[in-house]
Amino acid sequence: MKPVEIKKDIFWVGAVDWNSRDFHGYSLSPRGTTYNAFLVKDEKITLFDTVKADFLNEFLCSIAQACGGTPRIDYMVVNHLEPDHAGCLDAIVERFHPEKIYCSPMGEKALRSYFHDSKDWPVEVVPSGASISIGKRTVQFIETRMLHWPDNMISYIPEDKIAFSSDAFGQNWASTERFCDEVDRAALRSALADYYANIVLPYSPVVLKLLDAMAGMKDLDIEMLCPDHGLIWRGADEVKYALDSYREFALQKPAKKAVIVYDTMWHSTEKMARAICDGLADEGISVRIMSVKHNHHSAVMREVLDAAAVLVGSPTHNNGILPLVADVLTYMKGLRPQNKIAAAFGSFGWSGECVKIITEHLSGMGMELIEPSVKVKNLPSHETYQACYELGKKVGAAINAKLSA
Repeated sequence: MKPVEIKKDIFWVGAVDWNSRDFHGYSLSPRGTTYNAFLVKDEKITLFDTVKADFLNEFLCSIAQACGGTPRIDYMVVNHLEPDHAGCLDAIVERFHPEKIYCSPMGEKALRSYFHDSKDWPVEVVPSGASISIGKRTVQFIETRMLHWPDNMISYIPEDKIAFSSDAFGQNWASTERFCDEVDRAALRSALADYYANIVLPYSPVVLKLLDAMAGMKDLDIEMLCPDHGLIWRGADEVKYALDSYREFALQKPAKKAVIVYDTMWHSTEKMARAICDGLADEGISVRIMSVKHNHHSAVMREVLDAAAVLVGSPTHNNGILPLVADVLTYMKGLRPQNKIAAAFGSFGWSGECVKIITEHLSGMGMELIEPSVKVKNLPSHETYQACYELGKKVGAAINAKLSA
């Protein structure tokens, strides 16, 4: 797409990936995504990040247009070395020979391991608190280690009150719009939460520390927040909304909601899930039932983000659990959700290890387990359905007690 001037002499020169559906190999991006890069025209023309290598030609065209037809890059700022943001870095260096390439201390290590011929590149390390002059403007650097890689940093230009925030505060959103205030707020909120749940969630303690640190920086006055994915937050109210949303997500305060995740062979476990749902609903709990055959693990995590309880069911399969249930539990463990109540249920034909295995997974994540679990041989009976219903009511009561405490 064409470059967009987002402030005087500051241009979005990124790329829109309309066809992205598999984000980073583990999370869905149903709306597509963008790879945002930004060019600042000053005495030193400075480029902040690049784009995925697939979009190199489009990227070079945007740079040329933003520069007025004669492209030039004097300084390169690398906020993040992940290939969707540094995928064109070697091409930029080869074509434009920038005077300086700025990155964080951990960024230099990542740069050397990604670009094996970078020995002679003019790399300069900028730790937190460092600043550079690019002419009328200065660029200040804030390391954001593990948000979500060790090398991430934010670059801030105080003269324009603009921050380039790397992967923080982004969303997977492909569109012709460039700003958050141009799209539906509910859909944007969902995309922001989805990105957080699947990318940022395990680093929630880091997020809270960063937000506290930013609040304490008297000279940090952000009126435009530019993430490396999705739409740009413009205006003080929009920036506050983004920061407040991240604080809310990071605190992981649960809503009056439960997620039932299951897989099934001959529908026994599915029928149990529905009976459990009835018990939860009768306690006033909002419930999402999610078959893992029909819901990707990243979609499950979006719902788990603000849920008070997670209930997981599977038949026994080869003395274990069904593969898609194991997948969801493994994925969930890596994202480290907090403050969750949990329960297990399942069915079996002859051995019956399913509930024990699920319980071990849930307890290993530090979830508060509600007992007794429910397990049935072959087909649920009326007594089984009643036990499932009672399990749902018991989990619902636990949710209500937790939220009212």
